Amino acid sequence: MSIYKDCDIRGIFGKEFDETEGYRIGRAVGSLHKNARLAVAGDVRHSTLVLKEELIRGLREEGVHVVDLGIVATPMFYYALDKLEVQGGIMVTASHNPPQYNGFKLMFGESPITGGEIREIERLVREQEEGRQQENAVSLPCREETPACPDRGKGPVFQEGVCPGVWGTYEKRDIAEAYGDFIRSFFRPGERRQKLVLDCCDGATSRFYPEIAESLGYEVERLYCGTDGSFPNRNPNPALYTCLEDLARKVLETQADLGAGYDGDGDRVVFVDNKGRVIPSEKSFVVFIRDYLERHRQGETFKDQKGRTLTPSFVYDQKSMGIVKKAIEAGQGTPLIEKSGYGFIKKSFLEHGSMMGGEISGHFFFGEIGKDDGLFATLKMCEILERSGKDFAQWIDEIPPGFVSPELRIFCAYENQDALLAKAEELAREYTCVKLDGVRIEFPSGWFLIRKSVTEEAVTIRMEADSMEYLEWMKETIRKAIPEVEENAYFAVKR
Repeated sequence: MSIYKDCDIRGIFGKEFDETEGYRIGRAVGSLHKNARLAVAGDVRHSTLVLKEELIRGLREEGVHVVDLGIVATPMFYYALDKLEVQGGIMVTASHNPPQYNGFKLMFGESPITGGEIREIERLVREQEEGRQQENAVSLPCREETPACPDRGKGPVFQEGVCPGVWGTYEKRDIAEAYGDFIRSFFRPGERRQKLVLDCCDGATSRFYPEIAESLGYEVERLYCGTDGSFPNRNPNPALYTCLEDLARKVLETQADLGAGYDGDGDRVVFVDNKGRVIPSEKSFVVFIRDYLERHRQGETFKDQKGRTLTPSFVYDQKSMGIVKKAIEAGQGTPLIEKSGYGFIKKSFLEHGSMMGGEISGHFFFGEIGKDDGLFATLKMCEILERSGKDFAQWIDEIPPGFVSPELRIFCAYENQDALLAKAEELAREYTCVKLDGVRIEFPSGWFLIRKSVTEEAVTIRMEADSMEYLEWMKETIRKAIPEVEENAYFAVKR
């Protein structure tokens, strides 16, 4: 499995790639962005420091001027890209993946990096491996022949300053205080001091998010707020709802208004309501949607960072429950379905000037800041509770129940995946078929989606119906069309 994905670069450190790959990625990016100023940051994983050092070395050898932000949460990295005089940057992180993973989130300009750009970086990396130089690059000696920068060995990465020859400059910037001020500029302390439980999974948010929330007047109970890249207390993926059981217990124990569980780098969040229930991300999204559209109907306008008025549109993941689209339409907004994946959702959200975007993974994109941010989402949810006078559980209980499967994964060899999707497409003879990403069949009272996994040799499946009876009928219909699904217990025939 290649570490070069559609939206980022990611894999198992020490098995699928190592620090040499980080160095080569730095050289590849540097050759595409000659003499640029790029920000570099990282999360708390144990492999981050060596990857970050080698990445910076590769960038500087190509003449890139590096601004090192240190160890921060990914939303802080995004903030720096907007506020510092840089043309882009690279965040060393594997986000929500287990501790043995690491990787690189890349952004140049205002838009997320594309799959084509990532493939070009991979091509340049492979050329380095083969000892070749791309035709349009400045001819540089190989790593062993490159004149050593005098900064080497003088600090944890490099000393600040300028190196002679082709080396780019290096400087450190601490953005923690500025980021905190930025977040605080959107929120005011409420009349009622709400109690929050923040579960930082011992990740990159631990040093920042609780302190910022407390500065806004919230009473914060900290859970797993150390900094340990082995994530000893829970899986760093909050979309695995069972890993938030400790958070749910803490919310009940402390009688908190809500709980927030972040992923390893802080751009995702999953909420727990005041009854201790872990809330599916689609339901949290519905709360945000209803609030934005109600305020919009009352004449309130929302603007982005450049002062442009946001449109009452909402971009949502094609795997989302139907309650998302229904909430948007009920509030007279415009629903915009998009293929699954961070880069796809964010690109559509920015292009349409939308109020929000959302993924079932826990990414929430806000038009006011132009990006996703787990802390911003938490404070926005608190603001909604304060303004409405309703508790979180009341908001959730007003959302109609749905009958939806978990996200299922079925092993399927790469060479057989197209044939499997073709079987699903046969259902289009009787039902509407949408091929945004994979095959989505729209039944009269439900939908079924099958698509290739971008992270493993498998297909992923999700389905939803208006009733449990209809869901069972859909399962039988799908079993007949695609017998291979019976490999998953969810589709197994009940004897």
